[in-house]
Amino acid sequence: MLWVEGPLSYVEQLCIQSFIDAGHRTILYHYGPVENVPKAAELRDGRAVLDIDQFITHGRTGSLALFSDVFRYRLLAQSNNVIWADTDAYCVRPFETETGHFFGWESDHHINGGVLGLPQNSPALQALMDMTNDEYGIPPWFSEPVKERMRARAAAGEPTHVSEMPWGVWGPHAITWHLKQTGEDRFAQPTSGLYPIPFQRRRMLTKSKALERVARRVLDSTYSVHFYGRRIRARLSHIGGRPEPGSYMDVLLEKHGIDPEQAPIPTKDTETQDE
Repeated sequence: MLWVEGPLSYVEQLCIQSFIDAGHRTILYHYGPVENVPKAAELRDGRAVLDIDQFITHGRTGSLALFSDVFRYRLLAQSNNVIWADTDAYCVRPFETETGHFFGWESDHHINGGVLGLPQNSPALQALMDMTNDEYGIPPWFSEPVKERMRARAAAGEPTHVSEMPWGVWGPHAITWHLKQTGEDRFAQPTSGLYPIPFQRRRMLTKSKALERVARRVLDSTYSVHFYGRRIRARLSHIGGRPEPGSYMDVLLEKHGIDPEQAPIPTKDTETQDE
């Protein structure tokens, strides 16, 4: 996992602790001071994987997702028997893979990299490494008219930087494209494996009335539940900083002994629909 710097909230604490409690050796990479890290997690300097001081951020949101994409590919390329997990991925049961491939469909169209295992000799991993070496590269899956406009901009001396491209360009979109190109998409788990609660229904995770609906989606074959960190924290900040009592997240906090008061999410006075 990677947390560049700053305090963890109880959402990240919960997810990290879930891997520890599942029996996984859990390593959190960082670049600056980090607070509220579960005691059994190992902290490592991110420069051991990627020695860099300039982090690529998404132009519209300021998110570090682009840098995180680069980091996870470099980590997997350097490591044996390692699976990447975002700090908003909750481990339902121990992760297992015989081939080194461990990822899943988030929707009918995209494989997400929020949980990602690829063997070092994976052709898709090498393609992802090559792609992220060029911050001005034109994604091959873009439509021909879009690619033509980008080529024209580049020829005019104004190439399009990756930070100006759509969200997920080095993440789910790239992962899906390259896994399909190499045929490694055949290893992808169904949505129930890693993303049983879709992004559009993430609020179910914090609602007490939705507990049974969440439970019906989390199957015996489910390995992980994604909490969609930035968006779920925004949601929590508007409902008092904590999930509703008896909600799926509330039940998990109790199960893993996580006290939200010790790593709080700042609250806001009014709820917004723009999450």
